[in-house]
Amino acid sequence: MSPLRLYARSRALPGALAVLVCAAAASGGAARWLLSLPGADPSVRLPVVVLGPLLAAAVIGTGLHTPSDELDRTAVAAWWPRRLAHVLVAAALACALLGLAVPGHPEEFGASAAVRNTLGLAGVAAGGAALAGARLSWFPPTCYLAAVGLAAPAEPGGAAAWWAWAMQPGPEGGAWAVAAGAFAAGTALYAWRGARRSTRGT
Repeated sequence: MSPLRLYARSRALPGALAVLVCAAAASGGAARWLLSLPGADPSVRLPVVVLGPLLAAAVIGTGLHTPSDELDRTAVAAWWPRRLAHVLVAAALACALLGLAVPGHPEEFGASAAVRNTLGLAGVAAGGAALAGARLSWFPPTCYLAAVGLAAPAEPGGAAAWWAWAMQPGPEGGAWAVAAGAFAAGTALYAWRGARRSTRGT
């Protein structure tokens, strides 16, 4: 068995890919259904560009577990390039799938917002895997979205573009800056430290 195939199987990547494809298909169907409702406008797709990326981030984060942590840490070759590549490839695939699934209206809650949220939440999940373990990596992005979902103002822009970036329309520059920063920080932390070990083998 090739090293790449062995790595993919040890992290359950085939199953993660299947979940990402299903999540993208469900997001696309939900977006189209919401737009078909009477009086609907592009803003009705906000739940789609939030919940779809959240599911993708959870899938990416839980796939960052290390089944052979002791062997990885004592290996001659450094593991950080593999961990970095893992997050980058998984995030790129999730962004592509969700970006294609949510059609039209890039100025509102369309492909641009879906890609931004996928990128930012995947970074938060990667950081969560490094700090809390892969099994709990879904928790930080979920808590963040629950908090800003309750507190974010109805009007986009302003200071909310920075702290409620996941609730902003696609073109908001501040929201993109925070999402990119979250992805870079979370990915770098995971690449450096790997997933935190736990008594359950994560």
